[in-house]
Amino acid sequence: MDKKIFRLALPNIITNITVPLLGMIDIAIAGHLGSAVYIGAVALGANIFNMIYWNFGFIRMSSSGFAAQAYGARNFTEAMNVLIRSLIVGMGIGLLILLLQYPIGKFAISLIQSGEESRAAVETYFRMCIWSAPAVLATYAFKGFFIGMQNAKTPMVIAILNNLLNIALSATFVFGFGMKVKGIALGTMLSQVITLAVCILMWLKFYGRLRRYIVGPSILDVKALRSYFRVNGDVFVRTFLLTLVTTFFTFVSSGMGDLILAANALLMQFFMFFSYFMDGFAYAGEALTGRYLGAKNRVLLVHMLKRLFFWGFIVSGFAVVVYLFFPDPILRLLTNDKEVIAVARSFLFWTVLIPITGFAAFLWDGVFIGATASKAMRNAMILAAIVFFACYYLTTPLLGNNGLWLAFILYLSVRGITQTVWARKSLRLG
Repeated sequence: MDKKIFRLALPNIITNITVPLLGMIDIAIAGHLGSAVYIGAVALGANIFNMIYWNFGFIRMSSSGFAAQAYGARNFTEAMNVLIRSLIVGMGIGLLILLLQYPIGKFAISLIQSGEESRAAVETYFRMCIWSAPAVLATYAFKGFFIGMQNAKTPMVIAILNNLLNIALSATFVFGFGMKVKGIALGTMLSQVITLAVCILMWLKFYGRLRRYIVGPSILDVKALRSYFRVNGDVFVRTFLLTLVTTFFTFVSSGMGDLILAANALLMQFFMFFSYFMDGFAYAGEALTGRYLGAKNRVLLVHMLKRLFFWGFIVSGFAVVVYLFFPDPILRLLTNDKEVIAVARSFLFWTVLIPITGFAAFLWDGVFIGATASKAMRNAMILAAIVFFACYYLTTPLLGNNGLWLAFILYLSVRGITQTVWARKSLRLG
């Protein structure tokens, strides 16, 4: 069982680590254009798309959960139905984003408080990158399908290839053709479109034989569609609240002064580092939970859960040791500003609590997605968000930034505890 978990977890950890590289690559190229305006424009533009695409992560999640259950049941007709439905939804939403690009862009850019030159550069970046929206969301569908089919290596290869393409194309357009921000955006957009083409080729290579299982009428089966959209709706609410909490955290930090904002931004990287590893195990939990539920194998499901949480505990313990005894090298890697580091140090004890309170939330999210137990996951997030905002408004007037971090830690704890309590019923363990 450990071998199965790591076979799925390790490639997903590598994939997760490559995700922030995409934005870092664009910013690094912008950093060599001779003006801070370009760096800020690319960073802001990338954040706009992160906010848009993050809310449609349900396309990957539902594709993964339903495909894993179909795989476990050896129902390849349904596995293909899941992929086709997810592609239709992903491409449909992507096309809708294209149709609404003007109001979306106008609203997003109106929120930017920087100068006119920076706003113009952001708009250039946005207007070019938006054309890859259908490709990005269709790639989500393929990624979820591959994970559901117990194949974590293909998404890893695709993510690495996407980064390499982005480097090559953006650098060529910027330094070869002098296109500046427009070149960075064009390189990013084309890399995402080409990545979708690679996904199709990978599917043909590994799963092309499943074409014979495509049965037209079953794709539009009313019961299956109702279940599919129910799960998507629940996951959308969950993801929206997750985005709301993290965005609110940053927004509130900005109101506490530049030093607190910078310090919190650094400390949130501790959370992100931990999430890259824990999400890898969560993806393994997705794939294996769906597989064993689909196969109706309760014994292997329970055994897998025990091993998954054992390794989650080990990884969390390692993170606690690193954050407790070796935080300075991480802070110095992120910044050389001594004043910001000094402020960050005064709140470091909160980072030690992140692995302790957060690992169960990460793992149960993966397990619940694999079980398509979206209602329980949604309700846990609603409760956790209520606790977060209640704690923030009650404690921050007295505790300041410590109150904000207390609210965030409680938010993680409530998610993990609630899902632990609801797991037996949600996973149909009796």
